[in-house]
Amino acid sequence: MKVDFHTHSTGSDGSNTPDELLNLALEKNIEYLSITDHDTLDGIKAIENFPNLNKLKFIPGVEISAEFLNTLHLLGYGFDIKNKRLNKVLEDLQEYRKKRNVLMIENMQKLGFQISLEELKEEAGGELIGRPHFASLMVKKNYVSNKQEAFDKYLKKGAPLYLDKKRLDPKDAILLIKEAGGVVVLAHPYQTKLDEQNLDNLIRELVDYGLDGIEAYYSLHTKEMIERYKTLAKKYDLFITAGSDYHGTNKTGIEMGINISKEELEPFLNILRML
Repeated sequence: MKVDFHTHSTGSDGSNTPDELLNLALEKNIEYLSITDHDTLDGIKAIENFPNLNKLKFIPGVEISAEFLNTLHLLGYGFDIKNKRLNKVLEDLQEYRKKRNVLMIENMQKLGFQISLEELKEEAGGELIGRPHFASLMVKKNYVSNKQEAFDKYLKKGAPLYLDKKRLDPKDAILLIKEAGGVVVLAHPYQTKLDEQNLDNLIRELVDYGLDGIEAYYSLHTKEMIERYKTLAKKYDLFITAGSDYHGTNKTGIEMGINISKEELEPFLNILRML
């Protein structure tokens, strides 16, 4: 079966609107889809009136960045999108991001880049601005030749224009999703950059907080990685999921849709009562 439980819309840093993502999923014969925008529910709230929503199985999702030495992202699924505390915490994270963007613009202007907040809002198609929007605008204004150059020279961690965003403690992020009635999955484990033993230790710690699953199938996972993560999932009695991390033109080289057997997804789908 073809599924994708990890995609991004214009609600955060994807290039496709939520409706465009759903239409693309239908075109690609994807059976199950989730939109998992970064630290916001705006994208999934925007699809309630999508005319073809009954033609595929849609699962509400979110991707939360957690405090960690490297990268630690947690995916939430099946929660109550109207949960007050969840919405309040995510709104606070977005407000912090807006302040960060203003500081980034000030730093850019000090370096001679003529970029305004209004231009960035137009590029993003709204208030939620991320680094991909900075990169796109830098390309359009001929400051760099492509988005990768923008990240490598100016926007990646450690680069002159990089400013970190606010992150939740991993335990707090897991409890936030669980208290809203959802399940929690460790996204793209390879991005933690941990060796085998330290990744095992991290997963054991997250399980103690309430972790439910691991994103074993991912667009950039090798076959060896997939088997390793499936073994860890079995060891800690976690279900597995599959996602591409599709961002449209904002992250090139990634196509929507992951092929996986229905049998492997049954534990996850049964919990969400989606079979």
